[in-house]
Amino acid sequence: MNGLKEALGPIGIFTHELRSEDPSQQDLIRLAAAEVEDLGFGAIWLGGSSSVRHAAHLAASTDRVVLATGILNIWFEDADSVAAHRADLERSHPGRFLLGLGASHAALARDYRRPYSTMVEYLDHLDAAVPTVPADRRVLAALGPKMLGLSRDRAAGAHPYLVTPEYLEQARGILGPEPLLAPEVTVVLDDDPTTARATARGFLRYYLELPNYAANLKRLGFTDDDLADAGSDRLVDALVVWGPDETVRHRLHRFLAAGADHLALQVVTGNGDSAPPLAQWRRLAELTAALTQGATMGS
Repeated sequence: MNGLKEALGPIGIFTHELRSEDPSQQDLIRLAAAEVEDLGFGAIWLGGSSSVRHAAHLAASTDRVVLATGILNIWFEDADSVAAHRADLERSHPGRFLLGLGASHAALARDYRRPYSTMVEYLDHLDAAVPTVPADRRVLAALGPKMLGLSRDRAAGAHPYLVTPEYLEQARGILGPEPLLAPEVTVVLDDDPTTARATARGFLRYYLELPNYAANLKRLGFTDDDLADAGSDRLVDALVVWGPDETVRHRLHRFLAAGADHLALQVVTGNGDSAPPLAQWRRLAELTAALTQGATMGS
């Protein structure tokens, strides 16, 4: 497990942009992935029901960055095919891929049923595949206690989405000290409260209407009023990191101090552009380099 944590490092990039299949974007995507690696990020998490093929597409243009699905939707791809595609990628680029699996949401899945039991069955198939998908090379998009327990017992750990530091403290209590805890963390690089929160709400509106996320946030003490109208200030500020540079560093450190081993940072710009946000990733690299150095020095 320590080998995976070391490979990931404390900070990675979560991106929908680098899993695009738009033919006109492919050269840019490969160059952007190489730059993410050069900037020092430990992982590229491919969001939006990503698959092994999306990671394979980036493997040849990078050398060492971990390529992870964040997440592969278990309703869309059968386990035997995933195991076979993962084996092909492992042969050509050994040790580079981390399989993130998720049960998604009823509104977004085909034939949605009993997500926990279905995930158990899916893991059983991965275990039985030849070659197998080792438990220490897969993580689960867990939110509730049962799925966190499964992440502990049948995977390398958990990759939760849309969570707070307080959630991470609770999740670490369920996982124990060793399993990987690698949450997605949303970042808006804007220090103006009005525009930063507006950008954050534009991103959050869709997710707050999904029952799984709403239920998890209510378990953390948020109310229907907090979830209404794309989120109260209290909820927005808990879920989205924004503000001056020092505030951003402090907030990211808070997520790490709460129990995260690795943060998959998703930059939200609100400009509607589907191109990789390279300028923002470069700025994040500067901010998180200082954060990492401070953590290493014990500050």
